[in-house]
Amino acid sequence: MKKQHLPQKICPVCQRPFTWRKKWEKNWEEVKYCSERCRRNKSNYE
Repeated sequence: MKKQHLPQKICPVCQRPFTWRKKWEKNWEEVKYCSERCRRNKSNYE
């Protein structure tokens, strides 16, 4: 699959788009944050 065709989501913390990664292949539906840093900071934004 070409990079421009990969699924994207918007991170609720930093509001930036992030693209599917191989490491998220099995749990893409559960991925909400673009990085560990955003995941740790989520309490500041919810």
